[in-house]
Amino acid sequence: MKSVKLQQVERAVLELYPSLYRLAYSYVKNPDDAMDIVQESAYKAILRAEEVKKQETIKSWLCRIVVNTSLDTLRKRRRETTGLENMPDAGKEDAYEDADLLRALEGLDERERTVVTLRYFEDMKLSEIVSVTGENLSTVKSILYRSLKKLRVKLAEGESV
Repeated sequence: MKSVKLQQVERAVLELYPSLYRLAYSYVKNPDDAMDIVQESAYKAILRAEEVKKQETIKSWLCRIVVNTSLDTLRKRRRETTGLENMPDAGKEDAYEDADLLRALEGLDERERTVVTLRYFEDMKLSEIVSVTGENLSTVKSILYRSLKKLRVKLAEGESV
């Protein structure tokens, strides 16, 4: 018989799947990799379901697993592609309407991009972002405001070009 915590985690994974996928995609920019990350994260979450202390924290706990798995995937990809920097990129059509914003987001470091993505694309409260990132509230606030300032500058530069 499944434990209550395991059932709660499984239910949360199913309910949050689109959100977890968007979060993973915001890091890896590849639909297949994002799907793999969400599946791997769901597997990790199910294995560690008993670690959840409160039902209210499941969403932020799952997001943290997705962020960490995404970062691991990016690190692994960087190691695998070392020496392939001079190869031309295959052209592909941009599927987003606001490419300037996405380019500006890519200019942020990982911590900044995580905080902005969770706040504005996943509509998380600052307290939830604190749980996902492991940072304290004042650090999350300063990262968010510094990131927004950087984005404003980058987007303003893009308009003048």
